[in-house]
Amino acid sequence: MISSPPTASLTDRINRIPVITTSHRKWAILVALLLIFEMADLNAFAYVAPTLSEQWGLSVDAVAWLSAAAFLGMSAGALVGGYLADKVGRKKLLVYGTLFYSILSILSSTSSGPVELGVYRFLIGAGLYAVTVAALTYVSEMFPRAQRGRIQALLMALAFLGIPMMALVSRWLIPMSVDGWRYVFVFGGSGLVIALFTAWKLPESIRWQELLGKSDEKTEAIVAEMEADAEHRTGAPLPEPTPEPTVVQGKASDLVKGGYLKRTVVTSLTLVFAVTTFYGFNAWLPYLLGEHGFSQSQSLTYTFIIAIAACPGALLASVFAERLERRTSVMIACLLAAVLLLVVGTTGSDTMFLIAGIGVSLLLYFSTAIMYSYMPEIFPTSLRGLGTGIPNSIGRIATMLAMFAVASILSDLGFTSVFVFLAISMTLAGLIIGILGERTRGRSLESINAVPSAGRNRDADADKREGKVADPA
Repeated sequence: MISSPPTASLTDRINRIPVITTSHRKWAILVALLLIFEMADLNAFAYVAPTLSEQWGLSVDAVAWLSAAAFLGMSAGALVGGYLADKVGRKKLLVYGTLFYSILSILSSTSSGPVELGVYRFLIGAGLYAVTVAALTYVSEMFPRAQRGRIQALLMALAFLGIPMMALVSRWLIPMSVDGWRYVFVFGGSGLVIALFTAWKLPESIRWQELLGKSDEKTEAIVAEMEADAEHRTGAPLPEPTPEPTVVQGKASDLVKGGYLKRTVVTSLTLVFAVTTFYGFNAWLPYLLGEHGFSQSQSLTYTFIIAIAACPGALLASVFAERLERRTSVMIACLLAAVLLLVVGTTGSDTMFLIAGIGVSLLLYFSTAIMYSYMPEIFPTSLRGLGTGIPNSIGRIATMLAMFAVASILSDLGFTSVFVFLAISMTLAGLIIGILGERTRGRSLESINAVPSAGRNRDADADKREGKVADPA
């Protein structure tokens, strides 16, 4: 018999669910499928860039401009998408954002020159990152507190399958004909099929609906179904719902003042440096290999092998997500990746290059999966979409600038200097989040965001309520 007092909120009832239920599994599959095709499309241009450079006679700067167009679009999409996720709902943005970028990806296959393709890549980037923000926000709100970090990492592991999938598809399609690159973009639009199914099967975030007074009998039934399933799986009654600290519904300006200002600044700076390294390595690697003397076939093969580490990296993150504080995990991964980037840039051995490259890829995706778990946790429900979107938006602007920095460093200083630059950037990302980040592991979203300006006292009070001892990490 499920015990749920009439006065208990749906959010409090969700917070007491300790296990992953059948409903959670269904939702996770849908979100993972959306993210797989999103990640595939996100990386499509990296694999066609060498071919387009040859066919259209593109310079290094032209490739940088095309890459920058996508990142500028991502910046706009993260900001606007975050705002829309808070206003119209997480589910609607997941569905319509996926339809938007998928259709544009198919249309981009008709491009006749770099300007036209650049416009498409800008719009695609906007749609892609609107979906990313919505997905991160949705998972943080709909999954159990003791599991959300692990689930977020597992979903990212599945999402990252889109990268080697796109690398393999590109390896197969591009050599087939002079127009092979066009079919790569067509494949990138396949996510529209999943979007239509998601519109039918995925419920809206219950936390978001309750905050806006939109909960009804349907949302009540969803929570009751989860509770019944959880009791069946645990073989014991669920604990009584515990009222969490009240988090005042805030305004967008709250993200740049008071206690939330530090969180916005820390996550933004971390992403500025981490995403610069992430895309500086992944987006430029096929081109860098070509400039370093590898053939097109060798470059695509090496890139595919290195890309395989994406999924294991996120899977490794799922192991540590609930064992070690998020900020500490990210810092360690960033510092190790910086060391391996120096090895990639300086070794003369193809074997060592490949081993270090795989290690860098694994650690980049490990840290990304943990950061994706961390960001939506540190902002309140009313601002979670925008709070997650602002750092992502700033990070993508920095990445756009980094595209030109990589091009300039490669042209003026050479291959090795690019990897020194990326290693320095990754070191800064790790130190910022490790030293200044918030503690979130195992805590309810409400306790994390109740009194953001209280610092250490807030953490101590939260520990007392949740019966925990302060974690030195």
